[in-house]
Amino acid sequence: MCRNITTLRGLQPAATTEEIEAAARQYVRKVSGVQSVSAATRDAFELAVAEVTAATTKLLEQLPERKQPPTTVPPLRRPEVQARIAAKQTASR
Repeated sequence: MCRNITTLRGLQPAATTEEIEAAARQYVRKVSGVQSVSAATRDAFELAVAEVTAATTKLLEQLPERKQPPTTVPPLRRPEVQARIAAKQTASR
């Protein structure tokens, strides 16, 4: 369903809170059809993201370790995404 969401279980180092929330946000966008959060959708959208993040965190904590890491790199670990994040942080200073 959400082919843009990468596998977080088995990452080395383990998935960060930011990576888990990013995956939750992508999932909620997909299932809700909300691509741009408005005042009318913000509360429900953010609540859903928080709940999916919490459920995902709990799931990852309870699953056994993977024998091999996932074959894809999560978006927040990709160099081009890191460069965009760094540029935004620099521009906002």
